[in-house]
Amino acid sequence: MKKIYVILIIFIFCTFAIPIIFTKNTVSGKDVSETNEIQEENVIQEVQMIDYDYKQYDTIKLLHADTGEIEELPLDTYLLGVVSAEMPANFEQEALNAQALVARTYTIYSIVHNQDKHGEADICDDSNCCQAWISKEDRMARWEEAERESNWRKIEVAVNTTAGRIITYNGEVIDAFFHSNSGGTTEAPVNVWGGTNYPYLQSVETAGEDAYSQYSSEVVLTKEELQNKILAKHSDFTIDYNQSDCIQILEYTESGRVKTIKIGNLNLSGVEVRSTLGLKSANFEVTIDGDNIKFAVKGYGHGVGMSQTGADSMAKSGSNYEEIVKHFYTGVEITEM
Repeated sequence: MKKIYVILIIFIFCTFAIPIIFTKNTVSGKDVSETNEIQEENVIQEVQMIDYDYKQYDTIKLLHADTGEIEELPLDTYLLGVVSAEMPANFEQEALNAQALVARTYTIYSIVHNQDKHGEADICDDSNCCQAWISKEDRMARWEEAERESNWRKIEVAVNTTAGRIITYNGEVIDAFFHSNSGGTTEAPVNVWGGTNYPYLQSVETAGEDAYSQYSSEVVLTKEELQNKILAKHSDFTIDYNQSDCIQILEYTESGRVKTIKIGNLNLSGVEVRSTLGLKSANFEVTIDGDNIKFAVKGYGHGVGMSQTGADSMAKSGSNYEEIVKHFYTGVEITEM
């Protein structure tokens, strides 16, 4: 009888206990469910904003260009609005990290060197003057609902990852210009704004930018439209379309952008033509096609400093944000504030 009980106990043990032993998932001695909870906690911790002490730069006085109102914001809260306004959230995380670092650097440089530019404010939200900025509420409303939380989390990670850091050259904060797409090669600032070149803003090449929609565009104007646009800026402008050289590029910059172009009786800079005719870049070729003038444009923006699509292309190839920044800004260091 005892043998029957022993056999029965062994049978029950084999039936229930052994499968439990062999099917229990463990990772380094922890249940998978316990490990998942830890991983979820780590993800949440990654996007909790660091309360960094920026001392005299702890808050930013932001001028809203459309209303004239000045809003005071913590520096990194302001940067959340900048990064989400300036770079697509579907870009690689390391590209967004680079944008956050560049935006913080640009902000600090503006405070130090442009103290009287905006009166009592430190910086404005007009992208034609300073950096674009958008509130979290407005930014979330413009994203698809399914992407809102994940997009915002990436922006928070970018600002948090680079918290307390700026880009410097010889110990001084740099003027961290950036743009959308360089067309494969960035531009030296002297060819855009004149003056003296910055040693850290050299022309550099970046692969992969042709994969982005910002890389190429076309503007087609009628001969009359072109004439009217230039006349609005130059009242002495004349052009004879019967002359074969009535429109002729005379000189290119080292990066391949138009430096000087002859249009009718005027010699104009490529930068001015870009502005006057609404081109996305000064990197263009021009042809006359019947009654139309066609401008084939490469790149988007002034071309100085970091290319945002170039940063994303580098990130896709495995570069981290420090490598991206040091590619576009020559000889710089990434420094704790």
